[in-house]
Amino acid sequence: MNTLGTERELLEAMLDEGRADLVRCVAGLGDHDARRRLVPSLTTPLGLLTHAAAAERSWFQRRLAGLPDSACDGYAYGDDESFRYEADLTVGEAIERFERACERSRTIAAGFDLEHMVRHERIGLVSVRWIHLHMIRELARHAGHADILREQLDGATMTGPGYGVPPNSEKQ
Repeated sequence: MNTLGTERELLEAMLDEGRADLVRCVAGLGDHDARRRLVPSLTTPLGLLTHAAAAERSWFQRRLAGLPDSACDGYAYGDDESFRYEADLTVGEAIERFERACERSRTIAAGFDLEHMVRHERIGLVSVRWIHLHMIRELARHAGHADILREQLDGATMTGPGYGVPPNSEKQ
């Protein structure tokens, strides 16, 4: 856990932790369980991964880099459709797609100052800083959803050793 650094380093570290949390919640689930709908919405573990990948593409590829849809590496809108996926999509493939979108997001974001502004069609001007904060919030929410779904499916949770701040950890 990175607790010291520049604002940029801390934002990027927190964003990467949220990305890893989401993957950790879904990794290890069988493809059947990852598709199970335990709530009325389209929210499934697999759907959360496809949605998060679409959100990465929407904010970093489509908005920040200004790429047309055809140049994005998949669906690039964070709407309800982003929770839908192909019938034969596996957990492993969904994780690979999400991680590829995240890596591309890192590369794109590195080329812009935190103060750089882009226009969002509904909310107006937003900075790269705001995009990072929004994605941290979004991934935290969806990792929480995935954690609850995972617990319902097989009892596994993101709590315990290896998650959060370890007991008696040295402070920097």
